[in-house]
Amino acid sequence: MIEVTDLTVRFGGVTSLDGMSVIFEPGTCGLIGPNGAGKTTFFNVLSGFVRPAGGSVRAFGEDLLAMVHYRRARWGVRRTFQTEQAIEELSVFDNVAMVHEHGKLGGASRRQDVLDAISFVGLGADPSARVQALSAGQRRLLEVARAVVGRPKLVLLDEPAAGLPDEETAHLSAVIRKIPEHTGALTILVDHDMSLVSACCETTAVLDFGKLIASGPTAEVLRDEHVIRAYLGTAEVI
Repeated sequence: MIEVTDLTVRFGGVTSLDGMSVIFEPGTCGLIGPNGAGKTTFFNVLSGFVRPAGGSVRAFGEDLLAMVHYRRARWGVRRTFQTEQAIEELSVFDNVAMVHEHGKLGGASRRQDVLDAISFVGLGADPSARVQALSAGQRRLLEVARAVVGRPKLVLLDEPAAGLPDEETAHLSAVIRKIPEHTGALTILVDHDMSLVSACCETTAVLDFGKLIASGPTAEVLRDEHVIRAYLGTAEVI
């Protein structure tokens, strides 16, 4: 469980997160909102890239904000980014192994852990292949493999399906749904594809201008009038 209380982030005169309080239960949770709502800022706080002006985050009973940023990966925070992080000149295997090296598991299980992560996402490429030879969809799956390798406690997925065709999005959706069971990690998904969020997330929270405006079962949240007005831009009920 992730308990967020009165989390506030300011950049100069801009308040990116404004007293955000929410609980993310185990499983896969959605976090949605318009562009600039504060979603990536929230991920950056959890990752240790941004220091909040106030508030607290407790992850599985531990004070996450008290951990220095470079220890959070070892503790079990993993994430993807909107821009690819894999190194094109390295192999698929080496890219995933790089993340494993920063985890809490020893090197004895590294090779098998890396191969298991590549197999889990269904990459469909030889582990020895260089990243530059992969398709766009395969690169997205590689980013997810990097996020799930080893034993993460918290997996943060930042728009993993952006730009993917329907068939590849459907495959990615199936992978995301299996992450909590496969790894035991609480997973938070940020994406603008409401079909993907609905398919993957039992619960969803919504940010708008840094404020939490709704949180609860995904189907109910997507029917909330405030969410429809702020995010979906339509009066129609989904």
